[in-house]
Amino acid sequence: MKTAIVILNWNGKKLLEQFLPSVVNFSSELATVYVADNASKDASIDYITDYFPSVKIIKNTTNGGYAKGYNDALREIHA
Repeated sequence: MKTAIVILNWNGKKLLEQFLPSVVNFSSELATVYVADNASKDASIDYITDYFPSVKIIKNTTNGGYAKGYNDALREIHA
């Protein structure tokens, strides 16, 4: 069984710095980690790219809010 962890982000670089290391460290062998970015204007994507190259990034072109952001991201994940 394949497992995915999807984290929705919007301008959350400081939060990603706090919790993404633990998520990656404790789940990297069990699941693929995705960050779905809702058109952030901060350096969130750069942070992930620089420090967590194993994390898959899904870039939403607009911030459609919580539900739309997740639904758009889930459409991009293929088993």
